[in-house]
Amino acid sequence: MSEYSKDYLKVLEIGRPPNVRGLFPNSKALIVSGKVIDRALLKKGKAMTIAANARSYIIVRGVLAAAQRANAAVIIEIARSEGGANAYCATNFWNLARRVDQVANELGITVPIAIHADHYGIKKKEDIEPAKIEIPTLFEAGITSIAIDASHLPDDENLLANIELNPYVPKWAGLETEVGEIKGKEGLSTVEEALFLIRGLNAHDIFPDWIALNNGTTHGIQASDQGIQVDLTAEIHKALEPYKVSGAQHGTSGNNSERLRQIAEKTRTTKANVATALQMISWGVKVDEYGNAVMDENGEFIKLKDQGVTEELWEEMKAYAKERGWKGGAYKKLNLPFENKIMGQPKEIRERMAKGVEEFVYDLLVNVFNAADTAPIANQIILEKGSYDIGPKGERIEDPAEWTPEKIREKAKALDSDKGPSGDFDD
Repeated sequence: MSEYSKDYLKVLEIGRPPNVRGLFPNSKALIVSGKVIDRALLKKGKAMTIAANARSYIIVRGVLAAAQRANAAVIIEIARSEGGANAYCATNFWNLARRVDQVANELGITVPIAIHADHYGIKKKEDIEPAKIEIPTLFEAGITSIAIDASHLPDDENLLANIELNPYVPKWAGLETEVGEIKGKEGLSTVEEALFLIRGLNAHDIFPDWIALNNGTTHGIQASDQGIQVDLTAEIHKALEPYKVSGAQHGTSGNNSERLRQIAEKTRTTKANVATALQMISWGVKVDEYGNAVMDENGEFIKLKDQGVTEELWEEMKAYAKERGWKGGAYKKLNLPFENKIMGQPKEIRERMAKGVEEFVYDLLVNVFNAADTAPIANQIILEKGSYDIGPKGERIEDPAEWTPEKIREKAKALDSDKGPSGDFDD
């Protein structure tokens, strides 16, 4: 786009948070707080947008092109396991905003984009102190939204970790919290657990934009369309209505379109994470209607000819995985060692990879998530507020005296919280 409207330039002037303006002073990319995206989807109603895990530069290009076509506000994210200190992707917490800004300026993208640090995992108490150092560096690098995920811990420790880390998250930034690890049908979240977390946060003047649940789905490759429990999600969201928190749906890949439409229509979900499907489509792997990779009779991925990476590079990727014993979901580890080789392919190959992602995401945004035309809604929210900081949705309704650390631990004893099996459930 060579010319920008007067309204767009005004939104650009006031809508970008200070960290983004400082990093990209001459940019025309509209990178905004996650709060803006959530509020736009709520205002449209019965709508959610993609939170695309940008495991590669190619995925960033495809998703942003799709969002522009759909005129949809969008979230680009990377999880801590994918892009943290021990990353298995070339995209990471510290370069994601830079990648998004570059692509948006190159392609003339004008839809609002939030940059989300997903699943910032706190798996033990000892993780909290290092997080106090690292979290500010994410915002210094252009992150505009974060998910503090201490769901691996007991309910009281989850809540206390969220409270302790909140001062390190800017007040203007999008905030997600999580109750119940994302691990399928085991250890499903309950109304009581979700209320405990949100009520305790509310008492400490912390008002999350989203809550993620274990509502029956999983990350990565699934073998069937067993998945999101819509009724459970709706029940929990109903109980949380006084606190005005939206839902974040994790593990969206692997659920059929009708179930995802029901999540958008029947719950308060505004953010739907998609990761594995985008990775597979970009590589040219065959996927089914749920976004699951299709396997052949030998349990191997099926590479579609004339889609994704070249046949030669795919053979090299397979050999690399085989040598290391990587199968199925472990193929995600190929992202880091093969990013540069992917970028070294001919232009037409890179473009077809991005186009595959674009078509898949466009269909989700327009025909499944009901996110089309949410970009101008987001822009209007910024204009009406006159600021990048649109404030919280909720207000304090809980008594802080009832949510001291001692009382939090006492209340937690009354919760029946089955966390399900132990194991590594990272993205």
